[in-house]
Amino acid sequence: MTKRSGDPPRASRRYEMVEEVLRQNIVGRRVPRGLVLLEGPIAALMQTSRAPVKIALRHLEAQGLVRRFNGRGYMVGRAGEALDPIRRDLREIGLSIPKAIDDAMQSRASWERIYETVENDVAACLVFGRYRLIEAELADHFKVSRTVVRDVLGRLEERGLVEKNQNSHWTAGPLSARSIREHFALRKILEPQALISAAPLIARARLSEVFARFRQAEGTFSSARGEGEARDLEAFETLLIDTCVLATPNERLREQIGRNLLPVLAAERILRQLGLPSDRTAITEHRLIVELLLQDAIAAAAAMLEAHLAAAERRNIAQLKIVAVLPEPRSIAAYLTRLD
Repeated sequence: MTKRSGDPPRASRRYEMVEEVLRQNIVGRRVPRGLVLLEGPIAALMQTSRAPVKIALRHLEAQGLVRRFNGRGYMVGRAGEALDPIRRDLREIGLSIPKAIDDAMQSRASWERIYETVENDVAACLVFGRYRLIEAELADHFKVSRTVVRDVLGRLEERGLVEKNQNSHWTAGPLSARSIREHFALRKILEPQALISAAPLIARARLSEVFARFRQAEGTFSSARGEGEARDLEAFETLLIDTCVLATPNERLREQIGRNLLPVLAAERILRQLGLPSDRTAITEHRLIVELLLQDAIAAAAAMLEAHLAAAERRNIAQLKIVAVLPEPRSIAAYLTRLD
């Protein structure tokens, strides 16, 4: 991996740093047109998690530097450009990474190494009650310093997954019917407005591609197919949000939506992992939203999104009532202590 010195990066967020590195290498033609970019290898190369890479690639797609294709990931090149996909190891290509960005990413690596695991562990416990996280136990569990643990907990607090109580104890959960209603109340306010502002910016080819995917899934979906089907449903919800909602040019709106979404999507994932049946109706709702956008019926699409969110709220609360009678699973992380 080739590195060069450079001015300190103007952007401090992880996705902005990843985006800047990829943009410089694409514009500078250090990477060949047609190169397939995957979240995992980029995340490993830049010592970060997949989340900021995902956002960076989406922004580069909006700028016309990369595009989707009939395969996993993104391809370097503009929409409509005739290119064959090139699959090569990024480490062999030798991306140019400014020293200031490389130093900033490495300083984050210590806490990012465990962040995703802790986030998933915390999300998995939310539907079963309130839990306490003790800094010393967390540090011992992952063999890291208390400073790293505080960084992780601070970021989880920013995302609404943990909080500090009056005794300065870190706690997580519970996710209740009331909290679900509160999260969805925000979703119904923020997300339709984000869709309205994003709609004129979404490439028609991208909408057609997403519509076709929902249409196909709608015809083959079966609630009896189990865990794989549940993962698909989660992927479809994420695809809808990424394509039609988080494409809004309003950065603060994106941040608010993302922060509010995290505990909701985490809870939905856990509910599905518990074997609760998936609902084909959700895919139909996804398809209708995109179909309306393709017809330039933006206000109707926003109204359909609001109806979808109201239906999702009802589904979540109904499933939460089922979970209430289930015992706590053995898979809850050892460093999480049940409080009630």
